[in-house]
Amino acid sequence: MATRAGLRIDAVLVQAVIAGALSFAHLHDLAAAAGQDGWKAWAYPVSVDLLLVAAWRRLRSEGPSRLAWSWFLIALFASLGANVATAGFLDLADPPALLRLGIAGWPALAFLGGTLLAHSAKHQTPDAPASEPEPNTTAEQDTAPEPPAPAADETPALPTSTPAPAVPPVLVDHARKVADEYHIRTGSPIDTDTLRARLGVPPHLADAIAAHLT
Repeated sequence: MATRAGLRIDAVLVQAVIAGALSFAHLHDLAAAAGQDGWKAWAYPVSVDLLLVAAWRRLRSEGPSRLAWSWFLIALFASLGANVATAGFLDLADPPALLRLGIAGWPALAFLGGTLLAHSAKHQTPDAPASEPEPNTTAEQDTAPEPPAPAADETPALPTSTPAPAVPPVLVDHARKVADEYHIRTGSPIDTDTLRARLGVPPHLADAIAAHLT
């Protein structure tokens, strides 16, 4: 079992090395065809692969995000585009102007993507405040002292009556007109609830007005 696992891991590593070398060479050839000679042509595949790895690491460590997915797809498109372009779809002896423009602008684009992936703020969820223990109301109720009983000779205080509100004479005259109109129309004196509804006053004021009408 250990030998099979070792062979399987070695096969995966060999496949990864072959695929990486081919992609690296295609990016180098495309950059050289676009006018980037010498060490600059070798720097382009390193830049593309590093951006791809940085975006993938951001996705693995922090989960899916729009920033990481955007730069991962940009780097993947640059790598796949180089593989397809060097397969005979483009004349590398006379590359189009758009290809030269893209190769020339890639360093600035890769620098921006790497900076954003490395130094953008991470979204952190603030820790929830520790909940305070609830008071033991049952124990407090059991130990709370009972209120003293009133003495036998003490008499409970009677509630004081609320003084009747002052009613303006103008309001009394208007209420009397309403009451007379109601009496003429119905043949019976107006009750307090009807008077309160007709005047639009609160109940205690209606009672005071009715007292003035009697």
